[in-house]
Amino acid sequence: MQGPELARAVLDAAKARRDYARTQRRAPERTGGETGRRLRGYSGPGPDPRDPQLLGAMLNRLVQNRGWQRPTAEASIFGGWEKIVGADVAAHSRPVKLENGELTVEAESTAWATQLRLLAAGLIKRIAGEIGHGVVKKLHIHGPAAPSWSKGPRRVRGRGPRDTYG
Repeated sequence: MQGPELARAVLDAAKARRDYARTQRRAPERTGGETGRRLRGYSGPGPDPRDPQLLGAMLNRLVQNRGWQRPTAEASIFGGWEKIVGADVAAHSRPVKLENGELTVEAESTAWATQLRLLAAGLIKRIAGEIGHGVVKKLHIHGPAAPSWSKGPRRVRGRGPRDTYG
């Protein structure tokens, strides 16, 4: 082979290698970023992964992909306490901590603590309806913290101010 015949044979061999390489690399047709390739051109009239997405939908997808459903639900208890329990109850109480499905709530007075203990079953149902089942299984309700007599520069051993009353 010489001249034009040799050039034709080399060109045919190069085309054959190119066609073989294309068939080996070709992945099944998918939409958008699933193949890792960037789509070119206009997105067209139908839905396309390149179209602008709603921020809420993107955040929900991120939370699900990362497995953050439980921490998100727990955080929404603290952020939406007034919405969950109502304005009247929220004005007199606040959530303090949530561990292992047990929510600790601090009331502003002992009377409100007693009232919240009576409403505990209803509060758990409201939380389950708003946030999801199983996030809060039990409520611990405490009244306001009493003053501590065990600290200070003039601390004396004993029962505190009660020991002088008889």
